[in-house]
Amino acid sequence: MILITGGAFQGKKAYTKETFSLEEDDFADGGSCSWDAVYKSRGIFHFHEYIRRCLEAGRDISTLTEEILLQNPEIVIVVNELGSGVVPVDAFDREYRETTGRICCALAKKAREVHRVICGIGTVIKHG
Repeated sequence: MILITGGAFQGKKAYTKETFSLEEDDFADGGSCSWDAVYKSRGIFHFHEYIRRCLEAGRDISTLTEEILLQNPEIVIVVNELGSGVVPVDAFDREYRETTGRICCALAKKAREVHRVICGIGTVIKHG
């Protein structure tokens, strides 16, 4: 599994497609894909939106990291960094931000590679 992270609108999608020679239709969109797309697609953009949707729907995502690694170990996951800036006042938004961060930490720990993209420039922050 490969994790690509960075701020919103920093060129993560273009970087990922170019770096890994993937096409648009290789990826699911976390904001609208089916629940099982994360287990079947070569990659997923907007993974943070997938997590938000799961939380809003009351889905149990306590084993999401393990399930992804078990069912789709070669997936490329593209996610926005949510931890910078002002802490949200809304309780759900705080839970969403914290849950996304914890899942991404777990994914990064297990990932083969982690890339951080800023201004369209990717840096490999974990390899091996």
